[in-house]
Amino acid sequence: MTGKSEPPQSDPGRLTLLQTIGSVVASFFGVQSSRKRMRDFQHGNAARFIAVGLIITALFILTLVLVVKLVLRQAGA
Repeated sequence: MTGKSEPPQSDPGRLTLLQTIGSVVASFFGVQSSRKRMRDFQHGNAARFIAVGLIITALFILTLVLVVKLVLRQAGA
């Protein structure tokens, strides 16, 4: 050992939550780069991608419902 103490790293290959969210959002729009797609397949966790995808989908649907209700209310319907 050299005596240098390095901070412990959890797992350098594992994706962070922010990277996972970014990948899911990019995939929703179809703009994911092939380099990031390969990173996701090599280091990502399928359960995490599914959970984030379901949450983002639910938020998207909820946003659409709220916008439609607001527009209908403003239109007097």
